[in-house]
Amino acid sequence: MKRLNELANHVSGNILGNAECQVTGAASLNRATCSEITFATSEKHFTEFLTSQAMAAIIPKGLKLDDLVLEQKSFICVDDPEAAFTEIVKLFRPTVSRKRIGVSPQAYVSPTAEISEDVDIHAGVHIADGVKIGCGAVLFPNVTVLENTVIGAHVKIYPNAVLYENTVVGDRAIIHAGAVLGAFGFGYRSNESGHTLSAQLGNVEIESDVEIGANTTIDRGTYEPTRIGQGSKIDNQVMIAHNCQIGDQNLICSQVGIAGSSTTGNRVVMAGQVGVGDHLSVGDEAVLCAQSGIMHHLAGGQVYAGSPAVPVRQNMQSHALIAKLPEMRKKIKLMEKAIQQIELNSSNGSLETAETKPVCQDAA
Repeated sequence: MKRLNELANHVSGNILGNAECQVTGAASLNRATCSEITFATSEKHFTEFLTSQAMAAIIPKGLKLDDLVLEQKSFICVDDPEAAFTEIVKLFRPTVSRKRIGVSPQAYVSPTAEISEDVDIHAGVHIADGVKIGCGAVLFPNVTVLENTVIGAHVKIYPNAVLYENTVVGDRAIIHAGAVLGAFGFGYRSNESGHTLSAQLGNVEIESDVEIGANTTIDRGTYEPTRIGQGSKIDNQVMIAHNCQIGDQNLICSQVGIAGSSTTGNRVVMAGQVGVGDHLSVGDEAVLCAQSGIMHHLAGGQVYAGSPAVPVRQNMQSHALIAKLPEMRKKIKLMEKAIQQIELNSSNGSLETAETKPVCQDAA
């Protein structure tokens, strides 16, 4: 339990309301109880806070509050409410602090591997011949690192991740549990007798500050590397196929699948379940909405949606038109009936004219 003024001092904020109120925890707006603090970054969130159970909120500086509100709630005013809230959550729920363990006697490390002195290797880790691991790296239990892999400084690799031979991991990368880097690409030469695995002579190269989510798979290139650019963040359960070249600072969300030999520019965003066909390119700063299907090259700087993906405005217009199809179908049926009636009336009129038309007699 902490007083509100203690929390304000911790985040260099200003207090409005009761500085002495006791706070038992921090929680998001829809879960905070009557003794907890939350945060509000917009007018909508602020209105929701006023009707919530939360005792106090972290809000942006400059927000005007009337006296009645201050009688009911308390506030900490800061420049960045979300960042301040993060620091307060850490006070109530400190992150785990792990001690250095060095190389566990229950790990296998090849005598030919080069391991920096300040590396932590937990029980069950397997380090094969020729592996190099930079300073400050941490390998959690049951990680497997195969031959000639190079791991940079301050890399974290979580349990059960597998790095196939010749994988390269840049500094400060994070590889989450169950990720697999460097598995064979899905490429075969097919004939009457069956399918023969194509060349699998490339590797995977992960540049610095990349994060790879749990159970994500990145296949090796056929002859050259499959590469993930600097600072890119890849969510859980993503599949990146052989020979792909992912640019810098990409954000790739869960369940995205990128087929072989595709490339992305820098700062590309792919929302959940996007599918990219093989040998395609996506330009810098393109945004692909959830479940977009990429079937042709996409220029950068635009937002795309749909399958096949088109600029989002075009996709919205198409969906608006689809919603009107039942009404249009009814109108078309009515028009067809009206046309049939007109044709029937016209046909009947022609018959009547033919029957009543006088026959010319020869004057002779």
